[in-house]
Amino acid sequence: MEAKEIASRIDHTLLKANATEEELKVLCHEAREYTFATVCVNPSNIQFCKKELEGCPVGVCTVIGFPLGANTSATKSFETKNAIELGADEVDMVINVGAMKNGNYDLVKNDIKAVVDAAGKTPVKVIIETCLLTDDEKVKACEMSKEVGASFVKTSTGFSTGGATKEDIFLMRKTVGPELGVKASGGVRSSEDAEMMIANGATRIGASSSVKIVTGLTASGDY
Repeated sequence: MEAKEIASRIDHTLLKANATEEELKVLCHEAREYTFATVCVNPSNIQFCKKELEGCPVGVCTVIGFPLGANTSATKSFETKNAIELGADEVDMVINVGAMKNGNYDLVKNDIKAVVDAAGKTPVKVIIETCLLTDDEKVKACEMSKEVGASFVKTSTGFSTGGATKEDIFLMRKTVGPELGVKASGGVRSSEDAEMMIANGATRIGASSSVKIVTGLTASGDY
C-alpha cells in the first residue's frame, strides 16, 4: 500500500497531558505535509489546531470522556456539544467500561447514544477499550455502537493496558459489517503494523508515530 494511502487513514495523535503549543504546531505542520486524515487532540487544543490547519483538508478530531470513560452521560453530551462548537470535525468517545464489565448494557448503550445525539452529523468513534473486555463484551459494545448510529468503533485509548491487535480488528469488523468504520489505535508503530490492521478491517489508524509509519521507519512507544 502506498504511503499516501496509509496517510489518508491516519489520525495524527497528541493526547499527552503535557503537550505544548510548540508540539501542537509540529503536529499540525506534519499533518499538512503528509495529509493525514485528522489531528487528534484534547478538547482544549481544538481551536489552536483549527487555526494552525486553516486552508488545509486535514480535520481536527477530539476525545470525549477520555481516557477512562467514567464521566456521566450528561457530562459527555455537554463535552461533545462544546467540542463541536469549538470546531471539532470528529469525536472519539470512551464507553463506560465499568458498566460494560457489570453487564449494565442499557447504561452503556444510552451513554453512547447521548454522545451520538449530541454530535448530530459529526462522526462519532466509540472507543471500547478492547484490552479490558472479553470477546463477548467487545462484540456487544460494537453491536450497541452500531445500533445507536455511531460512525466508527475504535479499539483503544492508548492509555490503558494494551492497544490494537489484528484479532480485535478482525472481530470488530466482522461484528459491525461494512457500514461502520473501524479504528485501530495503540501500538501501531510501522507501515507493516498499519497495513496489517488495514488488511484485517481497519479503515482508520490512530497513532502518534504517524510520520515514521508513512516514511517506512519503526517507532517505539505506546501509541
